[in-house]
Amino acid sequence: MNPTTRDAWARAGQRLVVKAVEEFAYEELLVPEPDGTDGGYRLELGDGVHWSFRAARGTFGTWRLEPGSLRRHPAPGDGGAGPERLLLDARPVLGWDGPPPAEVLRELIATRRAEAEVIARELPAAELADLDHLNLEAHQDGHPCMLLNKGRLGFSASDAAAYAPEAAGSVRLLWAAVHTELASYGGVPGLDADALLAQELDGDTRARFAATLRDACADSGLDAGDFRWLPVHPFHWDEAVATLFAPCVADGRIVLLGEGPDRYRPLQSIRTLANLDHPHRRNVKVPLLIRNTLVWRGLSPEPTRAAPDVTEWLHAVRDADPYLRDELRFHPLGEVAAVAVRHPLYESVADAPYRYHELLGAVWREPVAALLREGERARTMAALLKVGSDGRALVSELVERSGLAPRAWLARFFAALLPGLLHYLYRYGVAFCPHGENTVILYDAADVPLGIAVKDFAEDVNLLPGSHPEYAALSERADALLLRWPARELAHSLLSAVFAGHFRFFAPLVAGHLGVPEDEFWGMVREEIGRYHARFPELADRFEAFGLLAGEFDRVALNREQLLGGGFHDRAEKDEGFDVVHGVVANPLATAALVEERI
Repeated sequence: MNPTTRDAWARAGQRLVVKAVEEFAYEELLVPEPDGTDGGYRLELGDGVHWSFRAARGTFGTWRLEPGSLRRHPAPGDGGAGPERLLLDARPVLGWDGPPPAEVLRELIATRRAEAEVIARELPAAELADLDHLNLEAHQDGHPCMLLNKGRLGFSASDAAAYAPEAAGSVRLLWAAVHTELASYGGVPGLDADALLAQELDGDTRARFAATLRDACADSGLDAGDFRWLPVHPFHWDEAVATLFAPCVADGRIVLLGEGPDRYRPLQSIRTLANLDHPHRRNVKVPLLIRNTLVWRGLSPEPTRAAPDVTEWLHAVRDADPYLRDELRFHPLGEVAAVAVRHPLYESVADAPYRYHELLGAVWREPVAALLREGERARTMAALLKVGSDGRALVSELVERSGLAPRAWLARFFAALLPGLLHYLYRYGVAFCPHGENTVILYDAADVPLGIAVKDFAEDVNLLPGSHPEYAALSERADALLLRWPARELAHSLLSAVFAGHFRFFAPLVAGHLGVPEDEFWGMVREEIGRYHARFPELADRFEAFGLLAGEFDRVALNREQLLGGGFHDRAEKDEGFDVVHGVVANPLATAALVEERI
């Protein structure tokens, strides 16, 4: 490593070991005990080892370590008191044996390497604010709740350099044709397969690919009209398609057409890519045979087939509702077309690990760029947690540029973010998964929030149990696919994904950088919810049923799920149950005092 890389590696380790203590303590994987000093704690990990630190407690019982206070006792001989050492020390407490510790270390080292890459490319807040949506993606820090949030297991070092979002590179996708015996196409009304290809590929490229397919069909005897075209990530072609689909490549049912001309940039989800050369062309979501943050990043055929149906319904709901259509800037980023591909061998092995049932397909999603009007900007909600290399928060820069007082800017932010999510939840019994990366904040030319776009539908849109008139227009396929949860669990789309999953980190950042105390922050959130309740009093019984203002709710424990919940097992089914929960947390909205607007 050169000196810069050594420094970035060390700083990445410091960030991650602090995050490990804070989040493991939050989830009660580790239980710190007061050490008798003011704000001092210790973690007893056995074999004469303990770690000490100073910390304050925050909303939801969060732990916030005092910078520079974390120490290992005894000090390691090699001077390395990093996250790897902490996890090895914690093995007796966590009850680890066998493969999990080795797998965790593998993913931790990969995450630390990616974190060091982000640190090495840090920019001051003002420069971060100048970046467009795609370039800002390369500076994100990953899931705020999860320690192992950038492992990308399956990528080599050269793969990460080519395909990871923090590398800020570009990739040209391969295109393949798959026979309709294996592949099916679906699109929203008016978007058939030919129309899609005409919009996503130029005429010369389509002609070149068509000639390649005709030549292949001359050998195989198949009809070139009986194929569906789709993009394939070059890593995935090499890793999964050319190998696991080798019989289909050999008999001509899968034909490699060639490389597309457009350059794409991976978003934080890695398998979703945005077009750099033609930003108004659609994003594409393609499978990758890698494991990252709990799951293998494939594309399951049934949700892939249903994605356009779900989009059609969500858009119809919005377009028929005057509040959503006319008063809010709320955009479900439509998954408007999809090709689903089955594997002719693995489909007969029902109990195969689920990654073998998610090997090939593509989804085309509306791009954020197409939503923006003159002068408008877009940034993921996750970007609001970013602090620049100058120690200044991105949100501080945005507030300054807006010309608004901090409280006034926050009021606009809550008004942009919450009403649409609340309306879909209360009025229609629809829950998105609006975590920081799935929620894109739209800003006007002065960087004032004015609306949101949300993404990830088929597998991440959930409904209430039973039959409801609001669901009558759902296609049979979508109705059978979407998971159902009781109202209190459906409300976790906000309670866990937004409030505990994002605001738990955003509120203290706002307090430290904008001078708005946390109790006022939560009071403003409650005020925005209260404004919605007052606007739609006819939904009062539903307000109670969903319980957003209840005194407590289940604590979602993603690290507990990843480290202890079978995350490394070769399961036949994805964990379609609700997230692993552990205990409950107090809901700050239940006790938040309503604050007068000070704008």
